[in-house]
Amino acid sequence: MAIPAAEFARRRRTLMNLMGDNSIAVLPAAPVRVRSRDTEYLYRQDSDFHYLCGFPEPEAVLVLLPGREQGEFVLFCRERNREREIWDGYRQGPEGACEHYGADDAFPIGDIDDILPGLLEGRDRVYYSMGRHPEFDNQLMGWINHIRSQVKTGAVPPNEFSDLDHFLHDLRLYKSSAELKVMRRAGEISAAAHCRAMEVCKPGLYEYQLEAELHHQFAMAGARSPAYSSIVGGGANGCILHYIENRDRLKDGDLVLIDAGCELHGYAADITRTFPVNGSFSKQQRALYEIVLAAQQAAFEQVKPGNPWSAGHDAAVKVIVDGLLELGLLRGERAELIESGAHREFYMHKTGHWIGLDVHDVGDYRVDDHSRVLEPGMVLTVEPGIYIAPDNLNVEEKWRGIGIRIEDNLAVTADGYENLTVGVPKAPEEIEQLMAAG
Repeated sequence: MAIPAAEFARRRRTLMNLMGDNSIAVLPAAPVRVRSRDTEYLYRQDSDFHYLCGFPEPEAVLVLLPGREQGEFVLFCRERNREREIWDGYRQGPEGACEHYGADDAFPIGDIDDILPGLLEGRDRVYYSMGRHPEFDNQLMGWINHIRSQVKTGAVPPNEFSDLDHFLHDLRLYKSSAELKVMRRAGEISAAAHCRAMEVCKPGLYEYQLEAELHHQFAMAGARSPAYSSIVGGGANGCILHYIENRDRLKDGDLVLIDAGCELHGYAADITRTFPVNGSFSKQQRALYEIVLAAQQAAFEQVKPGNPWSAGHDAAVKVIVDGLLELGLLRGERAELIESGAHREFYMHKTGHWIGLDVHDVGDYRVDDHSRVLEPGMVLTVEPGIYIAPDNLNVEEKWRGIGIRIEDNLAVTADGYENLTVGVPKAPEEIEQLMAAG
């Protein structure tokens, strides 16, 4: 495992300290998802479940019981089954859950109805994320209601439910050195894939062929899956923020916007680069590109401990508005344009998000109605953009259909930031040089 067993144990201890005595936390594993009829999607564990134990199998339930003498970490999982393992792959079984994943106690998942109600009984508080797993919600409430029905015989049901996300997601927001090591490697692999796409790109290729180059590079470096559906948008498709069809032919004279990153040991990378299909920026493309690049650098400079999360976005917006004013795409005064939101015609999203086990990772952006303050260990994306829709009749035709975004992943350090995705060029001349060499 990329994350050592001792770190998983530390995470569980930290969470249980926050939960307090005589409480219980219950987390089900992610369900298997059907792709079509009897074909399933590649299984991916629930991020919260993975964060606490690293156990990779479905049909499992993790239970934490602070102060329980017989063991605080209990895992329910599938039993070993020779016939099913021949068809579907090896299972850890309860023995492997204890030996390899640090469970103090492990039981067959088929015994959960008999055992878990007894673990719930007498606990003051149940920590659980209601609403994320509807079937398990009903199962859990069935156990609670059964305990309540036995009150006359001396059963003691839990007094209250609390949302587990409140504690757990705040813990996940701060990355350890082991997590940063994995994310750094995911950034390196993803950066190399973007470089490969630049090197092979030429007019006449299809968007899905560049997508194939990306995914090949991921897998060959040990990252089997992309962290999200890769975006390869040529020309006006680059103006669609979540374009994933990736089916059109790349045209001479157009830009192509690629937003793609691999997943490595559960952790995501998220990089966007925009470059000319033929290897040379046009005058209009370069003018807009340099505004976005300057906006990203302005946002970078705001990534430091003590600064509010929103500072990077505010800095990027100012640069974008100034640039659009200089090109005549906006008219008026900067402050008034920002106040009225006039820039959202060209830049309609925020400048970044948290990233980690989820590409749009957990963690509040506001605390007590104020923008969250950045602290060491947080990891975020910085991704300003300009998008001029092909049907935008408010601008000259030469600007229409140009979509540009530049994105990197930054880890907040004690005195600033570390760029985890620095390995792929973004200066226009560096991109043109790489594409010419390819």
